[in-house]
Amino acid sequence: MLAKIIDGKSLAAAVRAAQKNAIDSLAARGIRPGLAAILAGNDPASRVYVRNKARACEETGVRSEVHEFPADVSESALLERVAQLNADPRVHGIVVQLPLPQQLDPARILAAVSPAKDVDGFHAVNLGALVQGRPGFVPGTPAGVMRLLEHAGVPLAGKSAAIVGRSTIVGKPLALLLLQKDATVTICHSKSADLAAVTRQADVLVAAAGRAKLIEANMVKPGACVIDVGINRLPDGKLAGDVDFAAVKEIAGSITPVPGGVGPMTVAMLIVNTVRAAEMSIG
Repeated sequence: MLAKIIDGKSLAAAVRAAQKNAIDSLAARGIRPGLAAILAGNDPASRVYVRNKARACEETGVRSEVHEFPADVSESALLERVAQLNADPRVHGIVVQLPLPQQLDPARILAAVSPAKDVDGFHAVNLGALVQGRPGFVPGTPAGVMRLLEHAGVPLAGKSAAIVGRSTIVGKPLALLLLQKDATVTICHSKSADLAAVTRQADVLVAAAGRAKLIEANMVKPGACVIDVGINRLPDGKLAGDVDFAAVKEIAGSITPVPGGVGPMTVAMLIVNTVRAAEMSIG
């Protein structure tokens, strides 16, 4: 068996293109969706992520601005900028690029972002809405994974899903989204006993642990859908996901590549959330 490759890059382009009507409608009312990114420190990966977000904004017609701070920025200075962006009517979405420098409290910074502009979906108000099944902003990566599963025609109701990784950014919100689609969900983590025994039972397996090639072929149920959220830099400089792609594609029914799988969808869903925030700002 050779797995079907789920192309996140082409789907992300289609998702962004589908926002054009909403953006044109907003433009007719004199509004251009605006996204502000806060970048503190010199983390190379963070700079790449912010650059990709800005490029996607430009291609879609969303106004983008990046607010850069040195690694030794004070928490008060960052909180002051968040407050300014909250009050700026031209800014409809605010993203705080993680990780932040060690002297900063991420929870406090993220909590300062207005829930109405929290297009990353990290604020407790939006996460709480997700738990309750109410409308709110859903984090981009879990939302992107769900769109990929839908696009690939992967059945979820009554199916077994395993998520390797329990972060608030991916694992936990994704589990809630899968539950809403009537999947039976297991969240695995570094303390899980016999990880392979769990993953081998999964019809849908999502790897989001941040460990290169953690998921090997003998850990995958034949015919399963494997979604690789991880992106890791190998010693030779190449990128690899949390899944041993070359081996697992021989076992899985469908699989996302790295790069070109989940990553583009994360950015596309951020654009969707920003456009929606702009629409909400005018009722």
